[in-house]
Amino acid sequence: MEDERAKFHVGQLVHHRLFGYRGVVFDADPVFMGSDEWYEQVARSRPSKEAPWYHVLVHDAQHTTYVAERNLEPDDRDEPIRHPLLDQLFDQFEDGRYRRDTSVN
Repeated sequence: MEDERAKFHVGQLVHHRLFGYRGVVFDADPVFMGSDEWYEQVARSRPSKEAPWYHVLVHDAQHTTYVAERNLEPDDRDEPIRHPLLDQLFDQFEDGRYRRDTSVN
């Protein structure tokens, strides 16, 4: 594995460099955790499997995406996104990022 730490964190707004959409990170994997079949069919730019990958809620969409770190950049608009799963994953939008209740039952 490359000696690399995740550049993005859960709750951070991101922008996809290739496809131009905005979103929010809701989970991260230290390396690619999908299937080889998915990678061959979907990851056309062939990003490294050994670098972090992120699960992203896509702004104004119903779906989520799984994105290689190299295809993301910070989204500095500080504007909330709209997604139907947002309220299930986060509690508030504050200071340009989403936060979730960290209390454990």
